[in-house]
Amino acid sequence: MTPGSTSTAPSGIRIVLITTGGTIAAQTTADGAVPRLSADDLRPASTRAEVDTVDLMSVDSSAMTVADQFAIVAAIVEAQADPGVDGVVITHGTDTLEESAYLADLFVTDDRPVVFTGAQFPADTPASDGPANVEAAFVAATDPANRGRGVLVALGGEIRSARGIFKGSTTHAAAFDNVHDDLPRRRVDHPLSRVRSARVDTFALYPGVSPGIIAAAVSQQASGIVLAATGSGNTHPDITAEVNAAVRAGIVVVVTSRVPYGAVDPTYGGGGGAVDLERAGAIVSRWLRAPQARMALLALLSTGATADEVREFFRTVGPD
Repeated sequence: MTPGSTSTAPSGIRIVLITTGGTIAAQTTADGAVPRLSADDLRPASTRAEVDTVDLMSVDSSAMTVADQFAIVAAIVEAQADPGVDGVVITHGTDTLEESAYLADLFVTDDRPVVFTGAQFPADTPASDGPANVEAAFVAATDPANRGRGVLVALGGEIRSARGIFKGSTTHAAAFDNVHDDLPRRRVDHPLSRVRSARVDTFALYPGVSPGIIAAAVSQQASGIVLAATGSGNTHPDITAEVNAAVRAGIVVVVTSRVPYGAVDPTYGGGGGAVDLERAGAIVSRWLRAPQARMALLALLSTGATADEVREFFRTVGPD
């Protein structure tokens, strides 16, 4: 993680600004804050860069669909198809920014900077942090040092890698943290035009959780399931049995932890530990937590990856 900056972008630089809605574009109404501002409204007035604006969508990020998220990735790829573009900035709601930014990191192969940003406070409030975040994102997108770093997130005076990022606060301006500061970049080498979006469900596990949730996902033809287990990937033995049944039915099951930091290493048995889940056919995600593990699994299955290829991806996504 590197400090952010609020200096203006240099002249002679061309940036594409893609907006999708979210709090950064929101104004307060009698029905709550809703996205209203356009890309022209959000472009930093102080920048000396040439700015191309793309009003892609205007939604709360919590209401985004998988199709919306793939549309964001496609818009980034389209912007980078122009060799005259130096960087891309995407404004996005913070609720699901960690997912869309990581999906982009998986598919974007160009080394030019791609920076996501957003805001914690609506545009018409005294605490509005959107303008400063957009300006910091523009600076990051024009910094040659950020070439080849993958997708970045600029928020609250911080520049972070999209890999392993998660939202850690609903109120702090610096809303995000990383499970690990140096996760290696893994790409999905597949043309977006040939992606056929798979359905991947995510379930949080807890004492007394019904094993039937997994059977329900199987019956509704999910291609993959991500389980946010307790501790180092542990759960009840009844879940293990359902995981085994799902794997036998051809569903790829990934297990991670609801704990925000640390590697998820299979340690415990007892019928419901991560050791048992692995033996039942589940794949352990050591570093990516449930939201980003789901995006990785979704991207892989949507491009035709086999269970063995998914296993290899998660085996090598971590720093060791």
